[in-house]
Amino acid sequence: MPFPRPTEIAAPNVDLTEIEPVERRVDTLLRAETDEGTYLLVVESQGKADERKRGSRPYYLSYLYEKYRCEPVLIVITQSSSTAKWASRPIRLGLPGWHSLTVRPLVLGPDNVPVIADEKQAEADPTLAVLSEMTHGRGPGAMAILESLASALRTIDSDSAAVFAQFVDSCLADPQAKQMWRDLMTAVQYFWRHPLAEQVREEGREEGLQQGRLQDRQEMTLRVLEWRDIPVPDAVRERVMACADLDQLEVWAQRAVHATDAAELFADE
Repeated sequence: MPFPRPTEIAAPNVDLTEIEPVERRVDTLLRAETDEGTYLLVVESQGKADERKRGSRPYYLSYLYEKYRCEPVLIVITQSSSTAKWASRPIRLGLPGWHSLTVRPLVLGPDNVPVIADEKQAEADPTLAVLSEMTHGRGPGAMAILESLASALRTIDSDSAAVFAQFVDSCLADPQAKQMWRDLMTAVQYFWRHPLAEQVREEGREEGLQQGRLQDRQEMTLRVLEWRDIPVPDAVRERVMACADLDQLEVWAQRAVHATDAAELFADE
């Protein structure tokens, strides 16, 4: 049976709210308000087959329904076709032919989620762009997907964008991709109001808050250029590192995402 595509199962007009995962048993727990009702989206990133899920998934789905009294939907996200095939198998508990409980995850993987590496496509469907990054984040187009997704999040309301930003960060397994995502997100104004931003700052620096923000944005601007294989001359590096204006650094950081030459940071200046 072929996997369903996200566009075949997504409900229209979805309003997402992040809530605290249960005992750290799931990666992300979202409350989704839709035209058809309220659902709990139980999201797990799956790197490889794990037979322990046969017991844990039925448990926490039942627990969540009892606690919140709304329907839980288990979504498994993977970057592996073989893992997707394994995860899609129903979990059946009970007698043969008379199952007391059946769990059927909605599995999203590289075979049923398209690659969204174009900004216009990402802006047309930010949710699908998020899923594209989650399922193709280790492929050759990962960088382009991240850039398109970052652009798309700037076109939606800041609260929803913050939820998506945290969601992507919590599910990214590749350290390089995670760092790139955090670099891109720190260039966005709303990101500094999200708890993840505080975590990013605390992990890397012990200087004062103002100096820490300056250094974050200086280094992030240069790092984005380097990750995109754009040469950074010494003059550009020195000018960025000497800047003590947070607003100006934010402008340069946003330009770094799209620039084809390091000098474009200072366009019209």
